[in-house]
Amino acid sequence: MTQQQQQTAGGDVRLAGISKTYGSFTAVHPLDLTVPQGSFFALLGASGCGKTTTLRMIAGLEEATTGTVFLGDKDITDLPPYKRPVNTVFQSYALFPHLDITENVAFGLRRRGIKSVKKQVDDMLELVQLGDFARRRPHQLSGGQQQRVAVARALINHPQVLLLDEPLGALDLKLRRQMQLELKRIQTEVGITFVHVTHDQEEAMTMADTVAVMNGGRVEQLGAPADLYENPRTTFVANFLGTSNLIGGEIVSTGEDLVVAAGGGKLALPRERCSASSTTAGGRLLLGIRPEKISLAHADDADGIAAGRNRVTGRITDSSFIGVSTQYVVESPAGTALQVYEQNIERDTRLTPGAEVVLHWNPAHTFGLDATQDIDAGALSVEDAE
Repeated sequence: MTQQQQQTAGGDVRLAGISKTYGSFTAVHPLDLTVPQGSFFALLGASGCGKTTTLRMIAGLEEATTGTVFLGDKDITDLPPYKRPVNTVFQSYALFPHLDITENVAFGLRRRGIKSVKKQVDDMLELVQLGDFARRRPHQLSGGQQQRVAVARALINHPQVLLLDEPLGALDLKLRRQMQLELKRIQTEVGITFVHVTHDQEEAMTMADTVAVMNGGRVEQLGAPADLYENPRTTFVANFLGTSNLIGGEIVSTGEDLVVAAGGGKLALPRERCSASSTTAGGRLLLGIRPEKISLAHADDADGIAAGRNRVTGRITDSSFIGVSTQYVVESPAGTALQVYEQNIERDTRLTPGAEVVLHWNPAHTFGLDATQDIDAGALSVEDAE
């Protein structure tokens, strides 16, 4: 089936007021969500945020407590899973160990009574670049290859939507990164809607056109990966998608730029990058700046910093060399553990723990958030990372 045929046959996935409760526990609060046809859409969040439950309601594997699931104009809420034009790929692959790769991929077609399957299977194995492995058994393949077989087996049924539930979770880091690009290539080639559940921020941002960040059974923010990263609207999104330095301050003047008193100095940010509910003088907000947007200068070189940049003084308490960059932790009146990531192009050997420094950045790279939120929301603890 060509991309154009798929798009003609398909339709948006639309959730209207969908929710799921288990007794007194609400796993997913009433949710309205549209997944555009032909897009790669990610549901991103930590364990227990409701992302897998939402996916399972689309698949029909979980009955919605309230609301409606539409595929295009068709209400599929009451259809059993096998009657829905969707297929699901799980983390466990669920391949048949006694069947070779050809028969694993052909399984869905044979179950529907289709006799002549060779061309379709060959085309699918070509798509996932496993044509030379047709006669092998699953145990003779790597984890990444098994995952591609699972994708081929799902796609051969020409679903309108492919659902992926943490599909790369069992793979090691290097293989996972290869598979991210591979899945994106396959999705672009076949042109059908992929809905992908993951807790891995990098995975969602690498693969998806649109990401819904979920937290506590609700969508916290929805948008393109770059927009979510550059313009988070809550502390949860700012901390969960990458790392953010959040600095509390008081607005001292307003105009095209807001000027905020913080950390013993004044910092500016564009008004349009502030999502705080109040932006009047005297109001409090949290300034956010990503670690890679900050430059680090030794205190002796402070006079060489260009005018008009935001500045914060501090002292390096820790540094970690990680190849492409060095990550610094800085103690400052503006925050106890400000993070700075500097690319290792021309390293200043004076920038070591104990050094007095000036952090400086372009005010345009600063965003503003409502100060009533938990400043640590969404930040991963050691326990979360395990």
